[in-house]
Amino acid sequence: MPPAHTLRSAAALADAGLIAPERLPALERVAAQYAVAITADMAALIEPANEADPIARQFLPQVAELISTPGEDPDPIGDLTHSPVGGIVHRYPDRVLLKPTHTCAVYCRFCFRREMVGPEGLKTLSPDELDAAFAYVAAHPEIWEVIITGGDPLVLSPRRIRDLGERLAKIDHVKVVRFHTRIPAVDPAAITAEMVEALKASGKAVYVALHANHARELTPAARAACGRIVDAGIPMVSQTVLLAGINDDADTLAALMRAFVETRIKPYYLHHHDHAPGTSHLRTGLAEGQALMRAMRGAVSGLAQPTYILDIPGGHGKVPVGPVYLDGPVVEDPQGGIHAYPPGKAV
Repeated sequence: MPPAHTLRSAAALADAGLIAPERLPALERVAAQYAVAITADMAALIEPANEADPIARQFLPQVAELISTPGEDPDPIGDLTHSPVGGIVHRYPDRVLLKPTHTCAVYCRFCFRREMVGPEGLKTLSPDELDAAFAYVAAHPEIWEVIITGGDPLVLSPRRIRDLGERLAKIDHVKVVRFHTRIPAVDPAAITAEMVEALKASGKAVYVALHANHARELTPAARAACGRIVDAGIPMVSQTVLLAGINDDADTLAALMRAFVETRIKPYYLHHHDHAPGTSHLRTGLAEGQALMRAMRGAVSGLAQPTYILDIPGGHGKVPVGPVYLDGPVVEDPQGGIHAYPPGKAV
């Protein structure tokens, strides 16, 4: 029987049969450094006997997490460098991140904020800190979009989510509100009618970005939860991290992107894995990601094509790093054929 509650320790994982008892001492060292949490919905998907199980690789701690490699950084994309007040990251002129909480329903083993989330990480904003964050947004008329992230903001109650929307509704220059979350997939029962209603912000365009990395995460319950959001008039987009042994082959990636589209979620970003500490065992090379995007182009519907993105280390921003097909006077088709462009010129 799958667990009926979230598993929050290596011992709990062993008791649930998800890790072998002899691995417990080593994995307790990992859990002491990086938070562990797996919801019942995700635990039920794990195949314990399969060492390559893509759900297990995302959520079960590994001894490899204690190994740091050159270039890894506790703040790999420079959140803290661009944080003018607590809970705000202002990296791009027209948008900010608002991080009201640093708690998650699940703790991903590859998380680029793994040093900031969990019981030992940054805390949920206090009322005074939240006031200061909203004051910052209100004082900067260039801010067109507020991206509510964390942590996972949907671990908050509908009342607190509604409060965020009501406060943003009073800031005229904010036109778009976006929630980044895993909750519809990892805890679909939390997407109640009350939660969906709370996501709306009067006078604002609201979007929900779902983070999922494998098609198996989009269970019937997850798809129904997303349906409740979309049916309420809230568009959804996707975020995925390219991960070794999880989704780094064309068929797996295509299946995930098609599953998003079937669920009425527009594939948005495929993130190249950031250099967070202890995550090298899950990182691919850029060339591998570019090859995957080439394999997807032409073989998979345009609706199912994400943008392959690199977040430049040090907080310098995101850039698309997909394959290039145009080279001077020639363009390459998805099958590798070379053609003159503009037409009529010699190749």
